[in-house]
Amino acid sequence: MKLLRLHALASDLALPKTAVTIGNFDGVHLGHQAMIQKLKQVAQAEQLKTLVIVFEPQPLEFFKGYDAPPRISSLREKVEYLKQLGVDYIAVATFDDRFRNQSAQEFADLLQSSLNTQHLVLGDDFYFGKNRQGNSQFLKQYGFHVHNLDTVLFHGERVSSTRIRQTLQQGNLALAAQLLGRPYSIIGRVQHGDKLGRTLDFPTINVRLNRHKPCLNGIYGVDVVCETTSLLDKVRSHPHKQGILGYQPESLFGAGHLGTRPAIAQQHPQWRLEVHFPEVSANLYGLLMRVTFLNYLHGERNYPSLEALKAGIHEDVVQLRAFREQHNTFPF
Repeated sequence: MKLLRLHALASDLALPKTAVTIGNFDGVHLGHQAMIQKLKQVAQAEQLKTLVIVFEPQPLEFFKGYDAPPRISSLREKVEYLKQLGVDYIAVATFDDRFRNQSAQEFADLLQSSLNTQHLVLGDDFYFGKNRQGNSQFLKQYGFHVHNLDTVLFHGERVSSTRIRQTLQQGNLALAAQLLGRPYSIIGRVQHGDKLGRTLDFPTINVRLNRHKPCLNGIYGVDVVCETTSLLDKVRSHPHKQGILGYQPESLFGAGHLGTRPAIAQQHPQWRLEVHFPEVSANLYGLLMRVTFLNYLHGERNYPSLEALKAGIHEDVVQLRAFREQHNTFPF
């Protein structure tokens, strides 16, 4: 898989002939996976390479900023999932003023001249160009072979990023996993925080979110693996604090918090993903972690004092450890 950067009016990238699909691909869910499968079928039949165009930032993030819908997937996560699906090229289109002001004709020219597009696989609601001038019919008239994919349904309802956001926000992790085709997770590096957890006797790792805001909010049981090395090897150096095993190979079970910490006085509240590993003492800074969400316990709570916060965290950890003891296998 090769990653490309695509700008408005990009020059010739000297690509082989391609079959292309275009979209946000937020979540790379069952609908997106059906799109990629169709793309691969078309490419194989026509002896083409597959190429997926994704937008960064996503268009609504450009227009609405923080008020845009929460992100399901960071760019890193999208690229990883698309790579797993066997895509040949991913073109990341920089969505800025210049890009969004392209006419439908200019965007079609870009597809032809820069990406050597022969066939397009598109959803039933695809529009493009300034003021949404272009659609599948426009592209057919331009000269492309266009294949439209019908909406993918699950239990009679459309599979969409909007539906998955709502499902995650409701804490229904099992249904979200079905719509995504995998359990929901967030990937990010462990970064330095304010070390508050240590003062409360519940040290945490602070995982970079890489999105303006997430779809989740609250306290969760999580399963954590390191993407670059063995997490268990990192904690085994302390003979008496090796943690609670997770469900995946080389994983640890933890208590995850995702939110803005309303109980803490802050001048500029920020979204944080923090994970406490019971019975662990290790330096994990800089490691790339995948945090998989298993069990929604409750939403964020605004405790009246740090002592109340500490007591609340203690109770959360007790309940999540009980959850792990009750579930010997992956919960869904």
